[in-house]
Amino acid sequence: MSGLFAQVQGHEPKSMPPNGPGPDLWYAVFLSALGPARTGSGLAVTTARVELTGRIYMPFRSEPEDLIDPKLATACDVMFDAYTGDFELGGNARNIDVLGSQGQPLSARFGYQSVDGATYRVADIVIPIVVNDAWVQNA
Repeated sequence: MSGLFAQVQGHEPKSMPPNGPGPDLWYAVFLSALGPARTGSGLAVTTARVELTGRIYMPFRSEPEDLIDPKLATACDVMFDAYTGDFELGGNARNIDVLGSQGQPLSARFGYQSVDGATYRVADIVIPIVVNDAWVQNA
């Protein structure tokens, strides 16, 4: 996608990457929430809000320590640019809810995550996607 990550996974990892934690960033995207969107539904169909988490991982013990957070913030910036640049995900969605009209906006939270006994500094990107006509309403 961006060339920024040593590895990208389409699921929440249960173990560290095959090549070990290494000094590099890695990225995983997984489903966080699914439900009707607050607005945008019609009388016959329901619009959906799909929330993905895009988690950026960096080994907690990376050196120099002062560059861990700036590197994660830069990676978030790259991903925000990619998601706002492909606003409709190639036509598969109405839009990425960048400003949060249907709930939490495109945003990131930083923290720590243990995977397979190793600790990582992580950035969790909330990727809110609005999908038109997801479910048919029947009376």
